[in-house]
Amino acid sequence: MTSDFSAARPLLEQAYHHLQGNDDFSVKTREALDLIIEAIAAEQFRRPTHVAKILEFPSPHLKTNRGT
Repeated sequence: MTSDFSAARPLLEQAYHHLQGNDDFSVKTREALDLIIEAIAAEQFRRPTHVAKILEFPSPHLKTNRGT
């Protein structure tokens, strides 16, 4: 099962915006959420670690006349 980063990020951003208090706990929680949101965004948009293999298919429009 893979993680759905694009679904998790808006939920964390919403939680961040709900914690607008100036108390110590709200400030620390927003800082922690900010780090998590940045990490999720980085993971969401990073390049895949595996490279896809490109298969070449013969084109019906390109005919080669070998041996003629």
